[in-house]
Amino acid sequence: MEIKLTTLCENTVSGPGFTAEWGWSIHIQSDGLNILLDTGASIAAVKNADKLGIDLKALDTIILSHSHQDHTGGLREVLKRTDRPEILAHPALWIPKYKKRKPDKPAEFNGIPYRMEEIERQAVLKLSQEPVQLSNAIMTTGEVSLTTDFEILDPDFYVKENGTLRPDDFPDDLALIIRAPQGLVIVLGCAHRGVINTIQHARKITGEESVHAVIGGTHLFPKKKPQVRKTIDALKEINVRNIGTSHCTGMDAAMQFAEAFGDRFFFNNAGTVRTIP
Repeated sequence: MEIKLTTLCENTVSGPGFTAEWGWSIHIQSDGLNILLDTGASIAAVKNADKLGIDLKALDTIILSHSHQDHTGGLREVLKRTDRPEILAHPALWIPKYKKRKPDKPAEFNGIPYRMEEIERQAVLKLSQEPVQLSNAIMTTGEVSLTTDFEILDPDFYVKENGTLRPDDFPDDLALIIRAPQGLVIVLGCAHRGVINTIQHARKITGEESVHAVIGGTHLFPKKKPQVRKTIDALKEINVRNIGTSHCTGMDAAMQFAEAFGDRFFFNNAGTVRTIP
């Protein structure tokens, strides 16, 4: 079974002519499906799709890993080029999200910048807390269980309910799982609930222990060095054979990954195309 992973939006680019923006979007072709995980922040995903010759009208499914603007802001531009695809997301997609990096500054809106009515005019919206099976080999994680003792939720992110801000525990944070002959291929959004939590959750719900590849955002920026170190140690213990970090990993953590994993590691930026096997 071939899996083709093409990164359409990321903070950096793989070469000349690609567009970078702070955001994330990756196109997945496998098991007869065309899937887009996240849509970037604005226009990078569609511009890079054009450059790479990817026809977004052929999309079967758009998966939104969570509702932050840098993963959903490009949805309007993507939908202009599609033919009423299915959109999969968690029901918390529509809960307003905010970020507040400095105590003396007001919180800034950081959620999906569109109304549900607009999206439903252009797509079939399917919201689920549980894993969703897209094909025999492909499924979403649903809500990721919190099991590690070192993966800390970012305290700078909030949701607003009944006019009051409270810390966001990210029930909507999900990933995509592909069951390949070589082992699981796990495609992350931001891994706000932790990359190791996500991997362990994927292994549990699939019954597959072997992990061939983990690709995407690991949200190790900004995280303290002990968490990065423990994440690397856990990835080694799990024996993840290919690791491609993106977006919210941060350059410091990515460099530590590169040193720790050698040729098992790659920078996964806009324009990167990986084919498995």
